[in-house]
Amino acid sequence: MITIYDLAKKTGFSSTTVSKALNNYPDVSQKTRQAILQTATEMGYLPNAHAQSLSTKKSWTIGVMFSEANEVGLKHPFFSAIIESFRKHAEKEGYDLILASRNLRSRDTSYLEHFLYRGVDGIVVISSDPKDEQVQEMINSNLPIVVIDMTNSNCSVVLSDDLSGGELAINYLHSLGHTKIAHIAGDATIHAGKERIQGYKKAMNKLRLPTPNEYLINGGLFSIEEGRQAMAKLLDLPDLPTAVFIAGDHMAIGAMEIAKSRGVKIPEDLSIIGYDDIEMASYVTPKLTTVRQDTDYLGVRAAQLLIKQMVQKKKIITEDIIPVQLIERESCGPLKKQK
Repeated sequence: MITIYDLAKKTGFSSTTVSKALNNYPDVSQKTRQAILQTATEMGYLPNAHAQSLSTKKSWTIGVMFSEANEVGLKHPFFSAIIESFRKHAEKEGYDLILASRNLRSRDTSYLEHFLYRGVDGIVVISSDPKDEQVQEMINSNLPIVVIDMTNSNCSVVLSDDLSGGELAINYLHSLGHTKIAHIAGDATIHAGKERIQGYKKAMNKLRLPTPNEYLINGGLFSIEEGRQAMAKLLDLPDLPTAVFIAGDHMAIGAMEIAKSRGVKIPEDLSIIGYDDIEMASYVTPKLTTVRQDTDYLGVRAAQLLIKQMVQKKKIITEDIIPVQLIERESCGPLKKQK
């Protein structure tokens, strides 16, 4: 079967230009479009099902690009929950999703080229890396787009109020009497990690609590193993904290495992609060107190914003910050009185 990549090789134009010509984009000259269409006819190119809907200029499909640094992918319950919520709302409105495969990166094809070829009406990006060149290429294109969990000034963005979430965690621990509070943080180059660190520092400063450098531990990319390693560093300190705010539930679960292996009782000796409220949080022992992100509304709001852009046929630049909520369970307790 003849593809746009075959047409690109034959005509000498890029696959992006070929795709735009076949999809009647206005930024392709008439001369170039005619040359590509003529070659397509000569080679017997058959447009895909979406291209056949050019008369309506609508394919009823949405491209989904997912990228996060630790490559856990959709196995991570936070991201899978958002995508599921997004899918349900989009399907109610008549749209199907096309998930971009990671192996596009190993071919000489960008995500944008792939989505243009598939004729999508818009794109949703879930990414924690603001420096990803392919993400930036999509953001700077003319296609309607929504980005989840990452800030950007050139598109619609939906994300949790992680700054307030960090403050919420610290204020709760302080209400239990804790003043020596450490933070196992997510990587500060990632928006969520940076904002939760700022929330921790802001709340600690407001409460006039000490924040020794050794109480702020880089937990990396939010994995269980990194949570184990970070907690081990805290437990080796000569002056131990009495409470720890941990920037992700996976890290918190790893941290609790190491603490218990060292004979530390939770919450009697050490209070721990996580972030996300993944399903596993309510099944570990003790059940994890955490800050819940509203994954249902994150997905729905992202779908609403993207569909609005696709209907209006124009990009909307906005930032929707979704509130978070403290979920009290068993892993935090009042400061134990010194004998």
